[in-house]
Amino acid sequence: MRAQRATGEPGTGNRVVRRAVAQGGEQGMTTAEYAVGTVAACGFAGVLFKLLTSDSVVRMLKDIVESALTIAF
Repeated sequence: MRAQRATGEPGTGNRVVRRAVAQGGEQGMTTAEYAVGTVAACGFAGVLFKLLTSDSVVRMLKDIVESALTIAF
């Protein structure tokens, strides 16, 4: 049995290796794409948080809410 595996006889698992080589080894690409997307989303969230918590934007949102409430009541 060990001699068959060493010589590469069919049916000993070499098909799995050949299939992995034929696929070009891109199995980890989806993980890398998710990592890049996650980093980009975190960066965008940070910029958005900084923008929305700035004094001018908070003041503008407060004015919008106050005017909407005075119109409604």
